[in-house]
Parts: sequence; structure tokens; C-alpha cells
Amino acid sequence: MTLTAGVLAVQGDVSEHADAIRRAAATHGEEAVVHEIRHAGTVPDCDVLLMPGGESTTISKTIAEEGIDDEIVGHVDAGKPVLATCAGLIVVSRDAGDERVATLDLVDVTVERNAFGRQRDSFQAPLDVAGLDSPFPAVFIRAPVIDAVGDEVDVLATWNGRPVAVRDGPVVGTAFHPELTEDSRVHDLAFFEGTPAERDTAAADD
Repeated sequence: MTLTAGVLAVQGDVSEHADAIRRAAATHGEEAVVHEIRHAGTVPDCDVLLMPGGESTTISKTIAEEGIDDEIVGHVDAGKPVLATCAGLIVVSRDAGDERVATLDLVDVTVERNAFGRQRDSFQAPLDVAGLDSPFPAVFIRAPVIDAVGDEVDVLATWNGRPVAVRDGPVVGTAFHPELTEDSRVHDLAFFEGTPAERDTAAADD
């Protein structure tokens, strides 16, 4: 089975996310063909979508100018999965607490940007993530935190009592950077729940 994955290539760890989705696919006997997305027209052909970190104001402005924002919304409306990390989480949130960020309102959360401090305050921590059988080595870099969570949002992980990973329908958002380790379990959690046969059955039922 071949999976078509799109990585938003405006900013951030594009190649690292591409490598992670390929590793996650390989553990399920699948191949991931990865496309870097810089312009409109590619997202509709993707089975899954990854939104890396970077500067959320720049990302939101660029995807709006390129017409990618509406395609991302359409992707989610079609029930296709998204993994949004760090600034990606900010962009898909309901409210970023900053009028400079045009959020996509795909995840019913409000976020606080750079809540864990600046670059020098970056850290790695073993994080208990729902659905994983052992702690994940989460890397936090100028990370946001989630201030408020809607009723339909599942909190997958917390740090110091605050949510740092959530799932809202087909979208998984993390405040940390799962692509910066060799551990691809968060990508697996976002995109490969169940066997290929189970996912095909679910798709057919829809």
C-alpha cells in the first residue's frame, strides 16, 4: 500500500517530518511518497498532511496568500488526518491569542505562544502520551501550551498539568517536535491507528 503524504514546506523541519512519516509507514509494511507543499494544488491529492513548526504568523500569512489554507480545511472536512506540531498547532487552533495569526479553527483549543520560554529554554522530557506504551522523548523548542480545550477534544498528553498534545477528529496537534527524534510513534499515532485493512474498512463504511 502506498500513502501520499504532504509536508507543508513554508518553514520548519520539513525533511525530518518526511523521514518520520516514511519510518512510520514502513513499520506497517507501507510506503509513504512525500510531497513538499509550497503552493496550492497539492493538498487535495494527499492522504495525510503534516504541518511543521516555525513562525506561526509567517506560516498563516503564507498559506493564506498561496491559497493553501482553504485546501487544508477541505482536507480535514474530508476526514483526512493531519499532524500539526508546535507552530503548526498554533495555526490549526481556534484562537492563538494573537491577531497576527490567522488560525484555521480546525482544533477547538486556545493556545499561548512561546509559553515555555525562548530558544535557550528548550528542553527534552519523557512524556506519557495516550496510546503509546512507554514515554515519548518530547523535544520542546519555544513551545506553545494549550490554555483551553473544547468538549470534543481528547487530551493525549500533559506537561506540568497543561495539555501539550491533543486530538480533535482527524487532527493531532502537539506543542513539541516529535520529528526531532528517531522515535516515530507520534506520527504512527496520528496516521496509522489500526491495520491497513481496518483503515480500509473504516473508509468503506464512511
